[in-house]
Amino acid sequence: MSMNRRDFVKATGAVAAVGALGAPTIALGQGKKVVVVGGGTGGATAAKYIKMADDSIDVTIIEPNKDYYTCYMSNEVISGVRQLDDIKHGYDGLKARGIKVVHEAATAIDPEAKVVKTASGEFPYDRCIVSPGISILYDKIEGYSKDAAQKMPHAWKAGEQTKLLRSQLEAMDDGGLVIIAAPQNPFRCPPGPYERASQIALYLKEAKPKSKVMILDSKQKFSKQGLFTQGWERLYGFGTDNSMIEWQPGPDAGVNRVDPETMTVYTNFDEYKAAVVNVIPPQAAGQIALDAGLADDSGWCPVDMKTFESTQHAGIHVIGDAAIATAMPKSGYSANSQGKVAAAAVVALLNGEEPGVPSYVNTCYSIIGKDYGISVAAVYRLSEDGTTIAGVEGAGGLTPSDAPDFALAREVEYAYSWYDNIVHDIFA
Repeated sequence: MSMNRRDFVKATGAVAAVGALGAPTIALGQGKKVVVVGGGTGGATAAKYIKMADDSIDVTIIEPNKDYYTCYMSNEVISGVRQLDDIKHGYDGLKARGIKVVHEAATAIDPEAKVVKTASGEFPYDRCIVSPGISILYDKIEGYSKDAAQKMPHAWKAGEQTKLLRSQLEAMDDGGLVIIAAPQNPFRCPPGPYERASQIALYLKEAKPKSKVMILDSKQKFSKQGLFTQGWERLYGFGTDNSMIEWQPGPDAGVNRVDPETMTVYTNFDEYKAAVVNVIPPQAAGQIALDAGLADDSGWCPVDMKTFESTQHAGIHVIGDAAIATAMPKSGYSANSQGKVAAAAVVALLNGEEPGVPSYVNTCYSIIGKDYGISVAAVYRLSEDGTTIAGVEGAGGLTPSDAPDFALAREVEYAYSWYDNIVHDIFA
């Protein structure tokens, strides 16, 4: 499939389904270097699509982990539907495309010298893409810390924490209470805590039916709330005395203190002791973005909405969870879409051209129970003044509240197909 750069901009910005784009090679000069900090969903996507558009660009990913575990679908690992290896992905596919992958942590980014530093050396760049994910703000909850997370896991970065939370559920006696402490907005994966409650309830219903899940939430509402509570009513008795899921809405229900030794959590007025406690703290942009001065006082990174170039430091683009992308949620598919938009912009800028006007997409599936899925989808576009990304009216939407059983089961099939497609789009 042949494709010029203008077509590439359109495809990467407006693609409505992952995996729809081929792998063209356009030789457009020599000596251009891009360093991508972070090899997760956003960073790996950007690296791949830059190389697809212009094979002459030297692309290097700086990523400490040799395997990437997707946060999306990790809740199914916690429920036992999947194994941890099912969400593990390596970098051989990107290396085969000529992308260099350096398995080290970036220790600094120098925007004046245009270099990314690691413990072993420096990597010069003409353009840098930073996709660092999130920082967990342990100190925002009294008594919580990295050590405390070994007893009260957050499991908000997939991998060992995911496995730990799963093992605690397996070890819990029937009749035990599981508490999920949901964070304040904004945070990675807005529907994630509520899908997690659903998946844990799915496991408990089958293996430990005397147990229950309690969500202590600092918020009064959450993403896809009506669809979640409807599913909880159908599957887990939500709203009844025997409900397996209880939701305590904020602001006074938010967890502000924990005691890992006694497995106790505290809100403004109450305290609860649980067998398993999943504390999901407040979050900010990944640490390297904070250290590099890419974030503002909010803890997140302001960017040019057209190119995702940082408004703090020229020549550096920030994508994924760390970026402030106005209406776009902090989701895996948002990061994938932003990676493509940033890739198109970088290719254009390195070749002395004006980046095209992009579109952006997001789809988020949540699996509430066996054969019961829900979703939200949206298409976004740049405002006329270029300052915001806003949803396109009439594009996308939610699973209908009156969806029949076969449609809810089909949403699960779509979710699995989406997962297979997006990881292939990123890493193959």
